[in-house]
This record gives sequence, structure tokens and C-alpha cells, in this order.
Amino acid sequence: MGLSSSTSSQKQRRGLRLWLFELDRILRGDATRQSDIRAADIKIPVVGVSVIVIILAVLYGFCMGIFALIRGVENSEYQQALMQTLASMCKVPLLFGLTLLVTFPSLYVFNALVGSRLRFVPVLKLLVASLAVNLAVLASMGPILAFFSVSTPNYPFIVLLNVVVFAIAGLLGLAFLIQTLNRLSLAEQQLNQQSAIESSVPIQIVADRDKPALKAVAADPVNPTPSPQPNQLGPASQITARADSSTPVHNKPTKRRGPLDHLEGIVLGRHVRKVFTCWIVVFGLVGAQMGWVLRPFIGSPNQPFQWFRSRHSNFFESVINTLFDLLS
Repeated sequence: MGLSSSTSSQKQRRGLRLWLFELDRILRGDATRQSDIRAADIKIPVVGVSVIVIILAVLYGFCMGIFALIRGVENSEYQQALMQTLASMCKVPLLFGLTLLVTFPSLYVFNALVGSRLRFVPVLKLLVASLAVNLAVLASMGPILAFFSVSTPNYPFIVLLNVVVFAIAGLLGLAFLIQTLNRLSLAEQQLNQQSAIESSVPIQIVADRDKPALKAVAADPVNPTPSPQPNQLGPASQITARADSSTPVHNKPTKRRGPLDHLEGIVLGRHVRKVFTCWIVVFGLVGAQMGWVLRPFIGSPNQPFQWFRSRHSNFFESVINTLFDLLS
């Protein structure tokens, strides 16, 4: 019995280390390198990365609850402070999970509207990876939030600080999503072009068999003869020259790219930019209002603990009122 439980705990720790390694690959851009997504898919374990996302969300929720803990210690309201911290730790994962649930169908439809043929699973992996970037940034800024929660009793300031932190993390997560979608779309185009070349080369070889340029390419692939000018080549020869990717074009060292770097020479079309700009706005609005629906996350010092507050006003009006309270 003891041996089996020890073996199980070792497997869990090993699995957690592997999932953390996958998160590190996503943050460094190794999981979204162009050479690794040629099949128009991201090679990440969805379940494992989702578990890490939940853990990071819980950690940030704990940092949000520190403000209530400090106030509870000062006012001897330990039970309410602990309940507010527990609520924050539960609500942050719920916030991202519900936002993903609400916005995922729209992303899939928008993705199809711009001509991409990415299927359900690659789009889901893309969103999970984006949430991983979002929550990693959020959790990394948790100690900053905890520091200000300990050092200041100003509730409006803590609220606005959380809004700024969520906005920064959200922008970085959405930037990762757009750049990775760029890479997936490019990988899909290359895959389609390669399939078209492979299916067309045999037909061209039969049709243009009498052309001397093509004979030179097909006769001796190991020691090819100097190729003629592009305007002297037939269609099959041009396809063969483009398809031969084994010959190095240059000897310059390849630059290591991060997940937020733009691809050189790859520019989204105007309609693609418009569609995904609309989706980003929708995602931001849904996330902001979802946070308003699930409030309180920090806990107002002038109100008793509540799991959820009554529905009134909206997120943006509350932010404006909180800003005025901070400045007054």
C-alpha cells in the first residue's frame, strides 16, 4: 500500500515537472517555432498545460486575497478575511475558464471566416497556450501586488493596480495568440503548397519530358549541372528548383525568435486584421464584464464578505468611479 502511494506521488511530481517544462517551452517560443508547427498544430499537452494555468490562477488569486488578510488581522476579522482569500483563489481560475468558454466559438468562427482551415483541436491548443502566457505574466506580477497590498491600505489604488496588471497580462497573451496564429496559418499554407507540388511534379515531368533543362535536373540530382536562367526553365523545372530545400541558401546563423516576434515578410491582410481586432475587442469586453459579474475579488473594507454581489452598473463605470475615488 505504501509502495503504491509512493510510486503514485513520484508520477505526479514527474508529470508536474513535465507540464512546467511545457510552460517554459511556450514562454521561450520553443513550442511555437516555425519548424515545429509545420503540421499546422501546436505540440503541447492540453490537459497538463491547463492544470498549470489553473495553478497559476490560484496563486494570483491568493495574492489578491492578501489585502483582505492584512485587513482581517488589523480588525480581528479572521474568518471573513480567510473566506475572501479563498473566494479570490477560486474566482480567478473561474474568470479565465468562463471567458474561454464564452469566446472560443467566436474565435473558431472568425478563424474560419478569414480562410484558415485550422481545426477544432489546434484552435483550442492555441487558446490554452495563450492563457498560459497570460497567467504566467499575471502570476509573475503577483508578488508586486502582494507588496502593495501589505504596504498601503488604499482600497481604490489596489483595485486599479489589479486592473492594470490584468490589462498588461491580457495584452501579452493576445499578442502571443496573434503571432502564433500567424505561424499556424503560414505552416498551413506551406503544407498546402508542398502537397500541390508533390501532386503536380509527376504530371509536369511526363508533359515536359523533352525539355533539356528538366532532363538536366532529373538526370543527375547528386551533381546537378548549372541551372539556366529562370526565364529559360519550364514550369516543372521551376517547381523542382523551388521544391529542393536541401541546398542551403545562405550560411548566416538563424536568429532565435521569441513567441511575440513578428515573422519577417509575413503581413496579415487587411480583412484578417479587422476580423481579429474585432475578436480581441470582444475577448477584452467579455473578460472585463466577467470579472465584474464574479466580484468581489479583493473585498471592500466597508462591506461584509460576500461570495457574489448584486448585479448593477458595469465594469467600466466602476473603474471610472474608483479612479475618481482615488484622485479625490
